[in-house]
Amino acid sequence: MEQTNKNLNVSFDRKLILEDGSEYLGYGFGAEREAVCEIVFNTSMAGYQEIISDPSYTDQAIVMSYPLIGNYGITDEDFESKMLNLGALIVREVNESPSNFRFTRTLSELLEESDVPGVYGVDTRKLVRSIRDHGSRKVLITNAETTLEEGLEKLKNTELRHDQVKRCSCRKRWYARTSNPKYNVVAIDCGMKMNIVRELNAHGCNVTVVPYNIDVQDIISMNPDGLFISNGPGDPEDVPEVIETLKALKGKLPMFGICLGHQLISLAYGAKTYKLKFGHRGGNHPVKDLATGKIEITSQNHSYAVDENTLEGTGLKVSHINLLDNTVEGLCNYDVNAENVAQDEPRVFSVQYHPESAPGPQDSKYLFDRFIESMKMNKN
Repeated sequence: MEQTNKNLNVSFDRKLILEDGSEYLGYGFGAEREAVCEIVFNTSMAGYQEIISDPSYTDQAIVMSYPLIGNYGITDEDFESKMLNLGALIVREVNESPSNFRFTRTLSELLEESDVPGVYGVDTRKLVRSIRDHGSRKVLITNAETTLEEGLEKLKNTELRHDQVKRCSCRKRWYARTSNPKYNVVAIDCGMKMNIVRELNAHGCNVTVVPYNIDVQDIISMNPDGLFISNGPGDPEDVPEVIETLKALKGKLPMFGICLGHQLISLAYGAKTYKLKFGHRGGNHPVKDLATGKIEITSQNHSYAVDENTLEGTGLKVSHINLLDNTVEGLCNYDVNAENVAQDEPRVFSVQYHPESAPGPQDSKYLFDRFIESMKMNKN
């Protein structure tokens, strides 16, 4: 395979060292710094810009299973967040001469600007199989001259951080308004993708985006029609502030959670979560809606899942399941405290996947309509 911007006779200059002692040689692009991250893989064939700008990948080294990345460059309109928080990007081949009339810079230029190291020329098929078989784990991105012993020592002495949401969430509230709004939504930002805000605006909602650690009374004082809990990075148990907020607001207004928001709602209701072996990441995961029997192709990005065995007594019921491994993909709650609320629509619901997927399958956008209907019924 031809190596972009490198002569095949040039020796490797970058290296990946995993906790199990395996090494993968490649070439560097983007930032040249060293990094220790959690290594994960993504099976999407397109959408690399949205993937690397998704805050849910904070501190993670993403291995792209599709062999050619960067072929349509980077465009200013397609970012999911203003800053790149991923730990590193690992690909088979990177294209530095993109063909796209919209592109404003190359993938390598964006990574360099954002101080994100990249490695290409790696045997990504072997690496993805290793993650699939042995699970996500720590990886060191370093110079090719680093010895295995030195690399393993650095991995041993480096602890992965647990403050990702704190670093990704907004520092103060901000507003996204739309013309002729029908509803006001407060969105708790745990590392939210911008396309979620766009979808809420498109459905007639003014959105007030607030920090993850906002006080409950501040939310109540805004008198919202509904509460949205966003996606985000890391272990949901590392965000007790949001869990306590959701506990205090149960039964007071409609709630809709996506990805990390789904996990946080489950914890607030008394269920438990656990870490998956290698997570779900990509735009091709089949999910079954148990109410209709319909199979949705979904876009996903998460390491944790809700333990179905802990749902008893929580009031939450499984609404969607993953057809690849039978994990919980959606939850809903009909047991509300408010009076005169119809019971045929859930007042609280959440999904593990991304119905706003951008780019990606559009099968699940009806969930935003469900949120609108829930707010409409509550308002009436």
